[in-house]
Amino acid sequence: MSRRKKSRIVKLLALVGALLLIVGLVAGYMAYVAILKPNVHTKKDFTYLYIPTGSTFDDVKGILLQEGLIDNEKTFEWLARKKNYPNRVMAGRYKIYDDMGNNDLINLLRSGVQEPVNVTFNNIRTREQLAGAVAGYLEADSLELLHLLNDEAVMQEYGQSRETAMLLFIPDTYEFFWNTSAPQVLKRMHREYDAFWNSRRRRQAERIGMSPVEVAIMASIVRQETSKRDEMERIAGVYVNRIKGNIPLQADPTIVFAVGDFSLNRVLNRHLEIDSPYNTYKYAGLPPGPISLPEPYIIDAVLNYEHHEYVFFCARDDFSGYHAFAKTYAEHLVNARRYQQALNKRRIMR
Repeated sequence: MSRRKKSRIVKLLALVGALLLIVGLVAGYMAYVAILKPNVHTKKDFTYLYIPTGSTFDDVKGILLQEGLIDNEKTFEWLARKKNYPNRVMAGRYKIYDDMGNNDLINLLRSGVQEPVNVTFNNIRTREQLAGAVAGYLEADSLELLHLLNDEAVMQEYGQSRETAMLLFIPDTYEFFWNTSAPQVLKRMHREYDAFWNSRRRRQAERIGMSPVEVAIMASIVRQETSKRDEMERIAGVYVNRIKGNIPLQADPTIVFAVGDFSLNRVLNRHLEIDSPYNTYKYAGLPPGPISLPEPYIIDAVLNYEHHEYVFFCARDDFSGYHAFAKTYAEHLVNARRYQQALNKRRIMR
């Protein structure tokens, strides 16, 4: 082979090599852009992506685009299909970080590893409030949850009635997955209820002659009577004494609940005439259900109620939030008049 021919072959091979190198560099860059280059942009260091139950790949892509979370739709879709994500869409709440590449984003969404939600509920008065408070954190529909709480058959499965349904929820902060359904919420809260009402607390309730439900109903009244932890056990003792003595509880908070006006500051004689099983002036014993959702420490206050001889109490006239206790009706009348005069002086008429 001549020297000129060899030179041509060498040049050709060099050209082919250069072209292959360029093609490789272009392909490598394209792979980098599609796989590793940052494609996620959040306004802060991270944000949460919510994928509803039943979502398709197109739904997820639409959410990402609508929220402005990805720059390059085509590279995201190309890699997602390569990694079979369209067939592995999983609902949930995902924590995505600024400058994530498509590969990290798709791996996260394919994994189903969600960021849990902290669900907190307290200061609850009704089933409607409870359903709204819990569902406000989750995908679960509040109306569906309320329907379950109002379903007598469903509540019986969990050892409650429609009237006591709220007691299944022990106020606290719980971790849930965002896409938890309403039935799953009930199952979870039933487990928490059983964990709270352990053998020790059940034995305590039995010793004082009450069921866990009765203890919690009394605790719901105590909760509305005082915000002072250091007198809750004493107030609980008053109610226990009244029940033992077959004396109506005559608890004003139950009247407020029966009236349905939680802004009521003063219970008047006309309010005492309302015909309701929650009117503890008309009907002896505990009402059929809670008038609020009692926190664990209030339930424990009832379980450890103070043993004394008081059967009356009313708010102190100094508006300190504490109460004046009495063993006789005559003593109680003196305390009550002082408080009524203080209300009149401040022109609190309702």
